[in-house]
Amino acid sequence: MDTVSNDILSQKRETPGRILEIRRDFPILNRVIQDKPLVYLDNGASTQMPRQVMDTITAYHEFHHSNVHRGVHQLSQEATDLYEGAREKVRSFIGAKSTKEIVYTSGTTAAINLVANSYGTANLTKGDKILISNMEHHANIVPWYMIARKTGAEIVVIPIHDDGSLDMDAFVELLDEKVKIVCVNHVSNALGTVNPINEIAVLCREKNIATVVDGAQAIGHFPVDVTDLGVDFYAFSGHKMHGPTGIGILYGREELLESMEPFMGGGDMILSVSFDEISWNELPYKFEAGTPPIAQAIGLGAAIDYLNSLDREFLESYEQQLLEYANEKLSQIPGVRIIGTAEGKISLNSFVINGVHPHDIGTILDGEGVAVRTGQHCAEPVMDRFGIPATTRASMAFYNTFEEIDALADALLKVTELFDVTD
Repeated sequence: MDTVSNDILSQKRETPGRILEIRRDFPILNRVIQDKPLVYLDNGASTQMPRQVMDTITAYHEFHHSNVHRGVHQLSQEATDLYEGAREKVRSFIGAKSTKEIVYTSGTTAAINLVANSYGTANLTKGDKILISNMEHHANIVPWYMIARKTGAEIVVIPIHDDGSLDMDAFVELLDEKVKIVCVNHVSNALGTVNPINEIAVLCREKNIATVVDGAQAIGHFPVDVTDLGVDFYAFSGHKMHGPTGIGILYGREELLESMEPFMGGGDMILSVSFDEISWNELPYKFEAGTPPIAQAIGLGAAIDYLNSLDREFLESYEQQLLEYANEKLSQIPGVRIIGTAEGKISLNSFVINGVHPHDIGTILDGEGVAVRTGQHCAEPVMDRFGIPATTRASMAFYNTFEEIDALADALLKVTELFDVTD
C-alpha cells in the first residue's frame, strides 16, 4: 500500500495562477472543515457563489427591495428594471431570440414540471410515447410518469452503453410515429456524459417530436446556445452556475409557449379577471404567477455577469485537465471503479470502491475536509442499469485545483487502508 501511495503522491501538477486568482472571489473556499482546508467537490449538487453575486443580492435588499410590475413608486420601478434586466442577460447568455422565451421558475424541476403539465397534458393521448433516456435525473422522469398516468401515454426508455454514453442507434430505432416527446439531459449528473443534443434535436424536428432538455449540469461548464442546439425546451437552475438557489429558467420556443395554457394561476399572469372569463397575460408572464423570486433572479443576472467576465474557453479546457488528472489518480487507487467513462464528459467522476459503501467513503472523506456526494444522485435508474446501489461522486468546477485532487486521492487511500481494499 505504501508503494501505491508514494506513486500517487509523486505525480503532481501545479494549478495555474489564473485559477488561484479566481478562487479569491469565493470566500467559502477559505473555510476549514475538521481542522483541514475545505476541498469542495460537490459542485454537481450546488456550485459556490462568488462575492460579486452576494454583493449584488445584498445591494438589492439594501436599496431597491420592492415588488415588481405592480407599483408606480420608484422602488418598484427600480426592482422591475433589475428583474427584467436579468431576464435579458439570461436571453443573451443562452442565445434565445426573445425574452418572451425566458420563463423564470424556481429551478430545473419546476421548469420541467411546467412543460409536462402545460405542454404534455395538451399534446399527449392514450397510446402516445414519451422517450426518456436511462441516464435522467428524477426531475426529468417523475413529472412525465405523472403525466403519462393522466393521459394514457407510455414511457419508453432510451438505453445507454456500458461506458455511460447514449445508445444513438437504439434511439433512432425508437423514433416511430407514436413518439411525441423526447426527454434527455444535456449532461448526466450521475455519469458526467455530454449528450449529442444537436443530433437529437435534428432527428426529432424531422418527425415533429418535441425535445425537452435538462440543462442543469451543462450550463455552468460550457457555453449553451439554445437556438444553435435547435431544442424546443431547455431547463436549468441558478445554483448550478454560481448563482443563488430558488431560481431557474425554462427556455421554450415562442410559438410553443404561445400555444400552451398556464400551469399555475394567480396574480400577474392575467390581463383581466371576472367570474365569467379570464384572459392570460402575454409571454413570458402568463407562466409566472404570484410574486416572483426577485432577489434570486437579480442574483442570477449577476452570476451571468461574473461568468461573462471570465475566459470560459480557458476554464472549459482547465476543467478537462482536472478530469484527466482525477482519472489518473483514481485509476491507481486499489479497488476503485469509475462509473461513466464516455469519451465526452464534464469534470465529474462517479465511482465505487470494492467492498466499501459510498456513505462510509463520504463520511471518511468529510473527516479529511473533502466534500463529495454519495448515494443515487436522484438517478436511481442509472444505478439499476450498472447494478450498483450507489456511487461516490466528485464533481469539479473551475475553481478547484490539482492540489485538491491530490487531497481527494490521499483521503481515498485512507479509505482503502481502513477497509483493507485490494484490487
